Amino acid sequence: MSIRRAATAIGAISLGLIALTACDKPTALATVTVGSKSVHAEAISKCYAKGKKLPQEIFLACLQAKPTHHITVPVGDQVRIGVDPGIGDKGWLLVRDTSLVTNELLKNKTYWQLDSASLFTTQDPQTGQSTIAKSVDLSVVESSDTSGANVFRVISFTLTRGK
Repeated sequence: MSIRRAATAIGAISLGLIALTACDKPTALATVTVGSKSVHAEAISKCYAKGKKLPQEIFLACLQAKPTHHITVPVGDQVRIGVDPGIGDKGWLLVRDTSLVTNELLKNKTYWQLDSASLFTTQDPQTGQSTIAKSVDLSVVESSDTSGANVFRVISFTLTRGK
């Protein structure tokens, strides 16, 4: 092997190692699937504190922020939600706008399915009348309990009711 080839090989290996050290570990994703269409999202930077608990005011702000990821849900379709195993191991909740969709903590689960009719139907607490919303914000909340006190990440989507 010539000196030139050896130097080139050492240079290539060095650049490869430098490139690997510059890589960040990717953040966990959540996926919403309706029919054959899917949308993937990760928490925006203010809604994930690198494994630490989010302060309550930031958690609430994340739930109220307008999501940047959208999907259209035809009437009657099932909405399937998937999360990375890291989120599933810790536990997660589904929140529609600011209300819990699931009453249980989804721990050690990476998949959940909902009927779209239940997502878009809201009931007025004073009159008891049901209305159908044109769109809802659905958030995957990584949490170790259902109280909202131990939240680690919020990943949000907008679901728009289709025809």
